[in-house]
Amino acid sequence: MLADDHPVVREGLSAMLESAEGISVVGQAGSGEEAVVQATALRPDIVLLDLRMGGMDGVAATGHILRDCPGTKVVIVTTYEDDADILRAVEAGAAGYLLKGSSRQELIDAVHSAARGETVLTPSLAGKLFRPRTVVEPVPLSGREREVLGLVSQGLTNSEIGTRLFISEATVKTHLLRSFKKLGVSDRTAAVMTALERGLL
Repeated sequence: MLADDHPVVREGLSAMLESAEGISVVGQAGSGEEAVVQATALRPDIVLLDLRMGGMDGVAATGHILRDCPGTKVVIVTTYEDDADILRAVEAGAAGYLLKGSSRQELIDAVHSAARGETVLTPSLAGKLFRPRTVVEPVPLSGREREVLGLVSQGLTNSEIGTRLFISEATVKTHLLRSFKKLGVSDRTAAVMTALERGLL
């Protein structure tokens, strides 16, 4: 199944995959929300999912799809190659992360690899994800701070986190600011990346 908010991209991916032996495109979705609904109904083996779409993004959609369809593998296909995006996708359970500039053969190979249960990663991105990490003494985050950062890593807004944890949005901001100070960062993305690197999430 394909999910991308650009029809031309969906049609292009569909044409490439349908021409490959052993691959059939069973459905298409134009948003994260639609992807979750379609995946639940169709139960595809593989979902190729855009990272950034209006409304629910690809990382959040990945979490929902894997929860509702345990046998489905999700591969993120995007134009973005930011370290934080890659980590968010992998942490959400994505089986792989490909760039839209990948060749037809790379795309087909990725689908077959994901179907076999293998991790799929565009070669140029492997170094970013698996580069050696500097060992840093972990900073003690409180349980609630870790909980809030965990939800941030899933792409939730402060308001959504507050609703999920039954706390006010102001309290969410307070926990985030305390986390920023402990981790030595100044924004949400850096906080999640740093916490992941230090094994705090």
